[in-house]
Amino acid sequence: MADTNHIDTISDAFLAARAERRALPDFPGEVPGSLKTAYAVQDRSIAARGEPVAGWKIGLIPPAWREKAGAERLTGPIFAPLVRGHAPGQIHAMEVFEGGFAAVEAEFVFRLTEDAPVSGDLSDDRLAEIAGALHVGVEIASSPFAGINDRGPMSVVSDFGNNNGLILGPEIEGWREIALEDLPANVRIDGRTVGEATAAALPGGPLGALRFLIDLMAARGIALPAGTLVSTGAATGVHEAPPGAGSVVSFGRHGEIALELVPARAPGRAAS
Repeated sequence: MADTNHIDTISDAFLAARAERRALPDFPGEVPGSLKTAYAVQDRSIAARGEPVAGWKIGLIPPAWREKAGAERLTGPIFAPLVRGHAPGQIHAMEVFEGGFAAVEAEFVFRLTEDAPVSGDLSDDRLAEIAGALHVGVEIASSPFAGINDRGPMSVVSDFGNNNGLILGPEIEGWREIALEDLPANVRIDGRTVGEATAAALPGGPLGALRFLIDLMAARGIALPAGTLVSTGAATGVHEAPPGAGSVVSFGRHGEIALELVPARAPGRAAS
């Protein structure tokens, strides 16, 4: 079993860096050796932060790390104050950690229409009922530690899954009748296309991601009540970008979201 002091050290360091909006030069201490320990860090940090969790982001674990992690996907919380609604024509200013990691991700996002069950082998039809509405969206992946992804999934899980915000875009009407290949996503950063795919790029599609989350949260003892947002994964990949970069994420006829990455500032600290 992991040393409690080890878990506390990692949690405290990331919480302080996020609160003070400053970069970390390295991972604080030894990276957890298992996802179980990394989720223990995450659980402690969620409790210490004390903000309501509006939903969960899901990310694919790179193939080279899957055997060691014992999983294909990972998750992290999306705190309610970091969720933005979207209006047509709006350009969102999204905070990222200067000197840390920052990226833009095109997402398909469920808003659960009912409480997720704690167990059971669910059919795709039953999953779709639980999933409720499907929206387009953009995840802002950002951490005070620039090397968070390079150090592997246990590193990512330890810092809230590398999440620092979600823009919730329009609902996709009639999504159950639309083929995954007909749900496109395109990411442009500073006018250049950096990623293009469809919802079919996600293993098992968005419902496969939801199935993973329900099973994992049942094991962790975390409820997924109706209204929970589930950001199902970076459909076109993880696209790193610095503060100041502008991005437009297009989902074809289902909507478009524009944003600018801005440096996160500690409360009371003006931009220099």
